[in-house]
Formats: sequence, structure tokens, C-alpha cells
Amino acid sequence: MDQFSKDSFVPEGQVAAKRTKSRDSLFLVASLRITGRPGVTEVRVRNLSSGGLMAEYLHPIDIGTAVEIELRGVGKVIGEVAWTAAGRIGISFASPIDPMQARKPVSGPKAGPHKDKPIKSIL
Repeated sequence: MDQFSKDSFVPEGQVAAKRTKSRDSLFLVASLRITGRPGVTEVRVRNLSSGGLMAEYLHPIDIGTAVEIELRGVGKVIGEVAWTAAGRIGISFASPIDPMQARKPVSGPKAGPHKDKPIKSIL
């Protein structure tokens, strides 16, 4: 028998990764502020869960760096860099969020032509 189970890619006898929360794959642009660095950087969020996210970030950053990320529908979330690899970072949130809030449609002005009510004649 080979070392891998037919049902998964986890070697037999080993426990799957520590992740216990489901994560949601998506594409979302968010604003990232890194403690100790000026300004805000836009990042592309690829996975989001109640406890953290994975985003594209091409610059060097240390694990454990405190960050603040602003997510559409959720707002500002405080966390820290949990891992880095090949142009991506994992951020662990200090407090859980509701990831479904980021999926809600953005409200804005109604689309379509604007029709004014007819002006009533005084005559």
C-alpha cells in the first residue's frame, strides 16, 4: 500500500492541517495597512474565512507583522501575518468576522434612465 490514502492527499497516519474553519474562495480587492510602514496598499484577497484570509502581496514581510485590512462589507479588521509564500500572505484575524458580509452586493444608485414626473400645467 502506498503512503497516501485514496480519499485525500494527506499521508496515512497524519492529521490534516490545523485549519478547522471553512474558507471561501473569492476575488476581492482590499486595503492593507502594515504597522510601521506608511500608506495603504491594495491587495487581492483570494480566500476568506472567519479567522483569516489569503491575499496576493509581492513584497517581503515578516511573519508576526501587525496589519489592518479593510474589507468591503466588513470594515477594518486587525490581524497579523501568519505565513508568506510565493507572492501571497496569510493573515490571521485578532477577532472573528462574518465572511459572508464581504459577499453582499455593494449598494449604489439605481441603474437605468431617470424619468422625471411630468410637470402639471397651471392653465
